[in-house]
Amino acid sequence: MTDKVLYIHKPFLILLILTLIPFSAQAAIDTYDTPNDGGNSITVTWGGEVIAQSRDKFTSLDIQRQKVAESAGWETAAVLPVTDSVFVDDSVKDNIPYKYRIVFSAPEGEALIFESEPVKSSPQFFNTKRLNVLIGVIICCVILFYYIYESRKGKKFYLRPIGGLQAIDDAVGRATEMGKPILYSAGRGKMQRVATIASMNVLSSVATKTAEYNTPLIFPNSEPVVAAVAQEVVYEAYLKAGHPDRYNPDDVFYLTDSQFGYAAAVDGIMVRRKPATNLFIGTFEAESLILAETGNSIGAIQIAGTDSTIQLAFFIVACDYFLIGEEYFAASGYLSKDPMVLGSLKGQDWLKIIVGGAIILGAVLETAGIGFFSKLFGIG
Repeated sequence: MTDKVLYIHKPFLILLILTLIPFSAQAAIDTYDTPNDGGNSITVTWGGEVIAQSRDKFTSLDIQRQKVAESAGWETAAVLPVTDSVFVDDSVKDNIPYKYRIVFSAPEGEALIFESEPVKSSPQFFNTKRLNVLIGVIICCVILFYYIYESRKGKKFYLRPIGGLQAIDDAVGRATEMGKPILYSAGRGKMQRVATIASMNVLSSVATKTAEYNTPLIFPNSEPVVAAVAQEVVYEAYLKAGHPDRYNPDDVFYLTDSQFGYAAAVDGIMVRRKPATNLFIGTFEAESLILAETGNSIGAIQIAGTDSTIQLAFFIVACDYFLIGEEYFAASGYLSKDPMVLGSLKGQDWLKIIVGGAIILGAVLETAGIGFFSKLFGIG
């Protein structure tokens, strides 16, 4: 009997609910600026006993919003299942007040509406959930600055010997004794690539040695900008060595940006000039094996380094020495003995030890069912 009466007067019951429980309706919906974000986002949540009871009676849930300042009409922001209780509106504009309301409706035309207070969105200066990242960055900076400071004071650090870098001195000396040139190639990378910048640092050290020994240095390029930078690097190296008169600008030149055209031209230079040493330091693609095999055929000692793991395999089988992984990026510090670079290398080594230890410790704790360590490093 009760169900029948309720069914007949359901529209009036809904009106009665909206009239008699205004405070419950206000408390049922909550809106706030989404925390730890870059702005343009408002979070809407709803709940309470009234809404819990309404979920069984209604089939549709609309989230509507209104710009308060413009007194505009309500627009639909989303249509959600009636079981949802959270909605994040990321299509709003910052510092503009919005009002929201949730509308439960049924096919019979019945509706239940809850309206919110005005709310604005704004960007946050700092994401508090990533405080652990900030602490990690600070620790990294402290360690790096400490070792750079100690290195600039004159402290000597032990650095693991790298065969490919130690062989550069011997390779330059070999070319000098044989009276033959050295061929240097930075591959086909553009100047903005990190690998090309690292190659210019190595080039500076090699050019300083060739200037001291009066050994010709040939540097064909496939990028005009790289060629211009290389000319300045080589000239400054000769000037630093005290022999600017030995610098020949014609030995550092641009060839072509065609991949295999560049490879063919460099191969031709090798066959005609027969350099005693080939240095392939930079970004290489399919031309790597072509260059390395040609250099091997003329009996040149070859040292290679690249950031491409695919091409590194070809250099390993065709060259005498090679730089693997970060050895390539550490080359400038090993060759120049710059305190800034050496200090940063030592600091990075310690950071790797710390990170490696943290990974091992985290794996052990997770295996043992202790999850606080993974939560500590989470950035959700």
